[in-house]
Amino acid sequence: MQFVVIALSAAALMAGQTFAADGKAIYESTCKVCHDQGVAGAPRTGDNAAWASRIKTGEAALIQSVTKGKGAMPAKAGNAALSDADIKASVQFMTSASK
Repeated sequence: MQFVVIALSAAALMAGQTFAADGKAIYESTCKVCHDQGVAGAPRTGDNAAWASRIKTGEAALIQSVTKGKGAMPAKAGNAALSDADIKASVQFMTSASK
């Protein structure tokens, strides 16, 4: 009987498991439109020189810029559906691609 309870508890936890946001998918659907071509001064993803000073400010500062908006970029990059985890994942994807 204990095995059944444990198995059901594990299944319930797995069903409610939150999966990590996919930074690349979020980039492709939301960020790429500007960061791929450098629209309105957006640093191009992969441009190490353009990202170096931004990366030095730290991940928290970059996340805040995306969350609140900065320059021509609106809050949440114009996608109100982005969660905090989505924003963090997209920032991590872009900074990793730009080091």
